[in-house]
Amino acid sequence: MANERQRDRRVLGAALAATSVFLFAEVAGGLLTNSLALLADAAHMLTDVGALGMSLFAIWLAGRPATDTKTYGYYRAEILAAFLNGVILWFAVAGILYEAYRRYGNPVQVHSAGMLLVAVLGLAVNLFCAFLLAGRRGGSLNVRAAYWHVLSDLLGSLGAIAAAVLILVTGWVQADPLVSVLIAALILAGSISLVREAADVLMEAVPAHIDMEELRKALMGVPGTADIHDLHVWTVTTGHYALSAHAVVDGTVSEDRILDSIQHLLAERFSIDHVTVQLERRNRAAQEPAHF
Repeated sequence: MANERQRDRRVLGAALAATSVFLFAEVAGGLLTNSLALLADAAHMLTDVGALGMSLFAIWLAGRPATDTKTYGYYRAEILAAFLNGVILWFAVAGILYEAYRRYGNPVQVHSAGMLLVAVLGLAVNLFCAFLLAGRRGGSLNVRAAYWHVLSDLLGSLGAIAAAVLILVTGWVQADPLVSVLIAALILAGSISLVREAADVLMEAVPAHIDMEELRKALMGVPGTADIHDLHVWTVTTGHYALSAHAVVDGTVSEDRILDSIQHLLAERFSIDHVTVQLERRNRAAQEPAHF
């Protein structure tokens, strides 16, 4: 996991450097050309800078060792960063939609040629950053959050290019706020699933790839196991899953063998690598009160 974080750190650092450099150019371009689409994209790029910086900090924090008060360490810092990144995107969307509504009713002159130049440069930067992060997006939810920021910004650059061409060819200045709305919708679509997934991890929901009924049946099939209760499964951080359960044994198989079989089953079939199982005799299980 440490090597994975190191690779994530490198790609996030490169993306942060490229995004930070272009941010100033896009803000200046948006102000000089009077383009809301460019300013909307710049606002999102500003959240990209914050998101990438937050993601880098979260990776560093997640690498710190566990303590007596944080026995799982700081793994959840990456999930919290992903959640906050998604919520920040919602505020950016609200600001873009408000300004688009205001401008659509009161059109302003846009310098389309300058807008087109800045948008093309922005597209190049975003393509570079998306290429860097694409190979890592299947791992950490934290990196996936950063990737969504960059991808939606890339789509925003494409929208700004389309609006600049429309204004340049037809003079229809309302294309600028309308494209801004499209950018906002794309940002919102990507962020909703991101926030929901991060919230599920923070609420310790069952991981999406695990069917609890199938899991329970598989555990019941372990030789020597008579019953399973108080079964809980959750995600510690992306790709790191935990389980706790009480297993009632019938005495026909040694307890060490039962534990070995359960751990092997969970690791191989369900990718659960942190397992806590309490073994009980039938009479003890019958006397035990119900647990959450």
